[in-house]
Amino acid sequence: MSDEPQPNQPAPGWAARSSRSINAAPDGEDKRPKRQRRTGWRRLVPTWRLTLGTLLVAAVLLVGGFFLGYSLVKIPAANALATKQSNVYLYADGSVLARDGKVNRENVDLSGISEEAQHAVLAAEDRDFYTESAIDPQAMIRAAWNTATGKGKQSGSTITQQYVKNYYLAQEQTVTRKLKEFFISIKLDREKSKAEILEGYLNTSFFGRGAYGIQAAAQAYYGIDATDLTAAQGAYLASLLNAPSEYDVVAHPENKGAAEARWNYVLNGMVDKGWLPASERAGQTFPMPKETTTSTGMSGQRGYIVGIVNEYLTGHGLVGEEELDRGGYRITTTLEKDKQDAFVEAVDDKLMSRLDRKNRKVDTYVRAGGASVDPRTGKVVAMYNGIDYVKQYTPNATRRDFQVGSTFKPFVLASAVENGSLTQGGRAITPNTLYDGTNKRPVQGWDGGHYAPENEDQHSYGQITVREATDKSVNAVYAQMAVDVGSDKVKETAVDLGLPADTPDLVESPSIALGVAQASVLDMAEAYATLANHGRHGTYTLIEKVVKDGDHEVELPERKETQAISRQAADTTTSVLRSVVEKGTATAAQAAGRPAAGKTGTAEEDTAAWFAGYTPELATVVAVMGQDPETAAHMPLYGATGLARINGGGAPAEIWGQYTRQALEGEPVGTFDLRLQRGAAESEAPAGDPSATGSPTGDAPATPGAPETGGDRTPGTTQGATPPGTGDTGIPGDSSAGTGTDPGDDGAGGGDTGTGGGVTPPDGGGTDPGDGTGDEDDDGGVTWPFPDASSTGP
Repeated sequence: MSDEPQPNQPAPGWAARSSRSINAAPDGEDKRPKRQRRTGWRRLVPTWRLTLGTLLVAAVLLVGGFFLGYSLVKIPAANALATKQSNVYLYADGSVLARDGKVNRENVDLSGISEEAQHAVLAAEDRDFYTESAIDPQAMIRAAWNTATGKGKQSGSTITQQYVKNYYLAQEQTVTRKLKEFFISIKLDREKSKAEILEGYLNTSFFGRGAYGIQAAAQAYYGIDATDLTAAQGAYLASLLNAPSEYDVVAHPENKGAAEARWNYVLNGMVDKGWLPASERAGQTFPMPKETTTSTGMSGQRGYIVGIVNEYLTGHGLVGEEELDRGGYRITTTLEKDKQDAFVEAVDDKLMSRLDRKNRKVDTYVRAGGASVDPRTGKVVAMYNGIDYVKQYTPNATRRDFQVGSTFKPFVLASAVENGSLTQGGRAITPNTLYDGTNKRPVQGWDGGHYAPENEDQHSYGQITVREATDKSVNAVYAQMAVDVGSDKVKETAVDLGLPADTPDLVESPSIALGVAQASVLDMAEAYATLANHGRHGTYTLIEKVVKDGDHEVELPERKETQAISRQAADTTTSVLRSVVEKGTATAAQAAGRPAAGKTGTAEEDTAAWFAGYTPELATVVAVMGQDPETAAHMPLYGATGLARINGGGAPAEIWGQYTRQALEGEPVGTFDLRLQRGAAESEAPAGDPSATGSPTGDAPATPGAPETGGDRTPGTTQGATPPGTGDTGIPGDSSAGTGTDPGDDGAGGGDTGTGGGVTPPDGGGTDPGDGTGDEDDDGGVTWPFPDASSTGP
């Protein structure tokens, strides 16, 4: 190596100054490499720095908001149900009908509630109660999603949250209340044990029948203490938490299927959680609750009425169920006290006073129900539901589990006239159309299989007019008529008149004519009121006015009225039903002392007997029903009141007659003012019509003006009256139509001179001037005893 000085060598990785200066940037320019700018869709995507920053800020705000809410929201004092107000129910005149509102609740320790009942409630409402926190975010999100997507309102609340709502907060559905519920539940879960929370929940929950808490519920439904509840009973009470009123199978026997499904769901949940052995579950039978006993303040008809009015309010969305139960409402009903009292008196006189429950077991089965509607307003003016609310809980005026029997037949005739229906042979169906009334006659034109209904007492009638078949309630005729009209059209007419579309067993088959449908007495009263109102229908109403806390009036829906069926269809049906009262199966209804129309009916196996009828002022339906007081099973009424059988023309028609007379006492006697179907007074020979095949039985059309023969009146004559002239024939079987005198040259359907019941009115009263309307323009001052002169017209 040379000893001469060597030049300094650059450090590794460094270039010589001269070489670096060659690539140096010009003075004044940024010497750092530039970042590539984002273009296109990448400009819309936030950078990872922005995303992370946003998440951190959100987390800070969320945590801060949580701690702020947790610190600000305090556990409040309990809302004092002890200060709950009564509800006051008034008659239409403002007099007090009933007061209701005392809180029925008895708090008990958790040890005073059977373990089976505790587990049943948990299986129904919150199966993970002992392992989960106070809130269940997953359930809340699921409930919110289901509500938002139209799958029904769901609370998503744990038992802790429900207890907080029941005990500390109000029931309103607001964001503020939900936030309070959220924070109070978390605090409560830290401050109270699960056992304390469950105890509080079981003591504050509403079970229906006015019972708050499981102890009151055990007494209300089974007459025992909560500590004695079995798994089956506890499961039923737990089912009630979901729908207290709807699942009361005594008050609503039609909902028993849904209640049992919920009951099975609870028991299966108990098995799934290991709270009930599968072997014990297999042996469980549905524990039918007892008919309730309640305070004497609800005795007589009052308790029934309060329950029905409450269901009307909640069912129409006017007041919430729990809100109503908390009280403070002043409710004016449409019920009229004098009519209500008259109804009770009539049932007592014509039915209850004839029972001998000690010596005739069948008399213990007897129940009665009734409803009365003003056809002009749709207002329910009176109801009868049972002998006493504290003895028989089920409201017989609104239950839908007994067949209506032949009271349904007028809907078939009304549908025939409304639809211009023809028989199998092509003849128009009118009151005088001939049908074959042979017992067990197979219906013709029905492709649903063989159907040959029996007539009452197996009686055969041969050829018979529709009017007489209605008088005698001939099943063979009306089953065939239902086929001729179309059972789907018959059902449509019944619904238009007022029956609910979901009426049990309102089926589209020939049997619809025989009244297999299970409508309530109130349903039938609404439908018959439509007939009385010339086919105009307006939904019934029970409520005149509702005021909350003395100053806030609840808005009631406006009553709307529609022409459900034509006036001719309704009035023609009325003319036929008048004959039923005059000389058919309902002559007992003549006790009303007014023009009346109606129809009797009997359920299968004589488990119920009905009379549905109306005057121009009032439509009323009465039913006598058979039910075992122990099992609630429907029972035949053979031998009741000491008679071989109870039919619609007996006690039901007698009750109707006495009630109607008293209810309308002092009011002017009205007339029906009928406008009938064209051809309603004309008879035709069957000419081989399949609907009327059979041997004549003396009911063939008679010559106008000929004397009466056989069991039916001859068309155009009155019973023994001398006709003042000749001309258009009257309406057979209608005592108010009588003999008609029409000059025959005006082309009008009216113009008849009416006589009634064999008495010729003075001066030929009842003459219509023949203006072509067919209306009953004047009565000629006739007042005995049914002063209208029905006439044919368009």
